[in-house]
This record gives sequence, structure tokens and C-alpha cells, in this order.
Amino acid sequence: MGYYDDHYEAHGQTRRKRRSGSFLSTLVGAVLGGLLVLMSIPALSRWDVLPYDVVPSQEERGEPEGESEAPAVRQSVSVDVTTAVTKAIDQVSDAVVGVVNIQEASFWSQGGEAGVGSGVIYKNAGGRAFIVTNHHVVENASQLEVSLKDGTRVPAKLLGSDVLMDLAVLEIDAKHVKKVAEFGDSDAVKPGEPVIAIGNPLGLQFAGSVTQGIISGTNRTVEVDLDQDGAPDWNAEVLQTDAAINPGNSGGALVNIKGQVIGINSMKIAQEAVEGIGFAIPINTAIPIISDLEKYGQVRRPYMGVELRSLSDIPSYHLQATLHLPPNVTEGAAVIQVVPMSPAAQAGLKQFDVIVALDGEKIRNVLDLRKYLYTKKSIGDRMEVTFYRDGEKRTVTMKLTRESY
Repeated sequence: MGYYDDHYEAHGQTRRKRRSGSFLSTLVGAVLGGLLVLMSIPALSRWDVLPYDVVPSQEERGEPEGESEAPAVRQSVSVDVTTAVTKAIDQVSDAVVGVVNIQEASFWSQGGEAGVGSGVIYKNAGGRAFIVTNHHVVENASQLEVSLKDGTRVPAKLLGSDVLMDLAVLEIDAKHVKKVAEFGDSDAVKPGEPVIAIGNPLGLQFAGSVTQGIISGTNRTVEVDLDQDGAPDWNAEVLQTDAAINPGNSGGALVNIKGQVIGINSMKIAQEAVEGIGFAIPINTAIPIISDLEKYGQVRRPYMGVELRSLSDIPSYHLQATLHLPPNVTEGAAVIQVVPMSPAAQAGLKQFDVIVALDGEKIRNVLDLRKYLYTKKSIGDRMEVTFYRDGEKRTVTMKLTRESY
């Protein structure tokens, strides 16, 4: 009589023998299958069944070692790099040119090329092409040249320039021009919108350079010192961008993703602690200035006929002793001189009057007055002027005229 445990052990040994035999059979089958696949690869390659090419080794081809240059697998890749940015650049790049300022020799300088900026061809009519650039790019030039995209340099004529808005308009023969730029709507741009700056940073060596960024801010105000006396003369309203704008970019185009010019690059804060801040004159602000410079050679602005000084620039002693202002009046624009027969003279303004409002809008300083006069009023408009004289608040109305040069 056997024991249950003896029967279990014998049965387990039988199963182990069976599993061992099954494993050996599987192993032999796998080896034979692998050898069959390896032997069939060359034939499958010749019949183009495999998704790649099998290149025999140098030894298999009977070639000396080191003579073969063929890779084991070859693959061709085609990538389409056309984007909205490249399309925008293609649309406007031919219309962005270099502007060369050539000056005569003098006691103080040797003459020759004084600098290179950028410009934008915006109009082609009557055999003439018109280019907008910055005033400071063409300032003091005795001769101007325009460098086209293909490197051709042609003479240019200065039609007009405006120091206040830092804009100028040039004219060249239209036979050299293939494309003009399209103006967009700078009032429609939004912070974060992608933009492209095109110009000639560091001169013609890098002509047609392109940088990309975003609109960092709209309706920015930057104080401008026109006469270099250390005091601001004008508040320029500009678009702020982080697209790189370097010396030579001035006068070039700031372009939206549609390839439309939305600004004329004008200045860059050049401080070591400041990076990625560039400015452009909004094209909607520039258009009327460009039109006047093209037609009249100057900007026709409304004219009051007064010399002014901000109260903040006058010693506090004179606010009461000379201007006789009430103690609570500390902001405004004092009249230093009145031009005879001017709108101000005809309206009755006198020396030492202090203007505090125009058409009811508060005037804090001379910058406020100029901004309101030049952006809100036109030649021929009537304007209400509120002022203090001998401590008394008064109001007069004047009719604005065009300044005679």
C-alpha cells in the first residue's frame, strides 16, 4: 500500500519531465524560425517587400575595407517652412530700403556718409516713388541716396521733414521700384500681437534684417528733447515692441502678421539696464504728417502765436510776485511773449497770462498745450482759452490760423 505523498511526488516528476520536453521543443522551433527569417531577408529585399533597403557589408560585397561610403539605410525628408511670418516678410521686404545721409566736408567734419538709416516706399505715382523715414536720419544732409533691396543706390530728393514727429518724406525715380508697402491700422493693434521689424541695423552691411517680437504696449508716451537743452519739448505717443530695433533700423517698418506697416521705427532706449524695448510711430499718427510733407514740404499745424513756459519751470517766488497767481494754482503754461497780429494777440492774450485750460480741458504744462493744439485742433478752428491774469480767471475765444514761415 502506498502513501498519498508518494503518489503526489511521482506524479509531479512526470509533469516536470513533460514541461522540460515542451521547453526544448519551443527553443528548437524559435532557433529554426530565426534562421529561416535571416536567410530570407536578402530575397525579400530584392522583391521590395521590406520597407527599407538592406545594403551588404564590404566583406559580403568583396570590397576592400574603407572603400564604401554608402549608409545602411537612406531616407529623404521634405519640410515646408512657409509660415504667416515668412509670407508677411515677402509682402513688404522689397519696399524697405536703406537711406544714406551724405554730408559735405567742413571745418568740424571730413564729410562723406554721415550715417545710414531705413525707409519705407509707400507710394508710386506719376513716375515718382515716395519714401517715409525719420527726420533724424536725413538731418543736415547735403545729399541723400536710397539703397534698394538688390543693392542698387539711387539719388533721392528730400520733399519735407518734421522734427516734432521725427518724420521725413523722400522722392526717387519710380523706375527703380517694384513694390510699395501697404499701411495697416495702428489703432487696431493689441498688446501681445506678433510684429516684425525690418530695416538696416548697423548700416547696409545687414540690409533688410528681420526681427520678430510682440506689441508690448500701445499709447505709450515718451518725452522728447528736441533742442537738447535737457528739458522735454514734446510727448511722443508711440507703440512699444520687444522686437530688436538697433541703430540703422530708424525709419524702417514695423509690420503686423498681415504684412501691413503699422508703425515707423523711430527710437530705442539705449541703456545697459534696458533690453527689449523699442518704439515706433503709429502709422495712423504718421499718415497726416506724411501727407503734408509730400504735398507742402512742411506740416501745416494750427498756430496760436505765443511763447510759453511751464509753471513747473518757473521759480515759485515769481508765481505770486510776477504772475500774481492764487496759491492753489501751480500748474499751467505762462505766456512769455505774444507775436503781434497772431491769433493770441487778436484774442487779447498778454505777457504773463497763465493758460490753465483749452476748450475746458485742463492744461498742466507746455507739453499738454502742444499735444491738445496739434492733435485735437485744425487750422481755422475756434478754441476757447481759459487763463489767469492778475489773479483773475478769464476766458477768451481765438481762431486758429496756419503759421507763416
